[in-house]
Amino acid sequence: MVLPLLLVLVALCLALAAWALVFVVRDRAVVLRQLFGAAAVEAVLIVQAVVAGVKQAAGGHDVDGPLFWGYVATALVLLPIAAAWAFAERTKWSSVVLLVAALTVGFLTLRMWQIWEAA
Repeated sequence: MVLPLLLVLVALCLALAAWALVFVVRDRAVVLRQLFGAAAVEAVLIVQAVVAGVKQAAGGHDVDGPLFWGYVATALVLLPIAAAWAFAERTKWSSVVLLVAALTVGFLTLRMWQIWEAA
């Protein structure tokens, strides 16, 4: 894992969560632009997973594989599930779902960093 990429990812998660929070407060449903924002976060997550996989395969880090990759897999599937749910649910609760998912992915990312650095 690369620290600048991690910081970008956490910042994107916080920005998406803040955007969703504004919609929760205004009692509005998720809009398509927010789902594009979630897709951008997902793209950075994929890049992060590839970088971590390459570094681990090259012998750079000996992390606890099931634990670390469990966090990676959870982070990768969380936003698409939340986006599908938010797209189907056309009330303010779609914004709540996106808010919770964005915050969770941010925390999962920080936890992945802790596991990576402990190795």
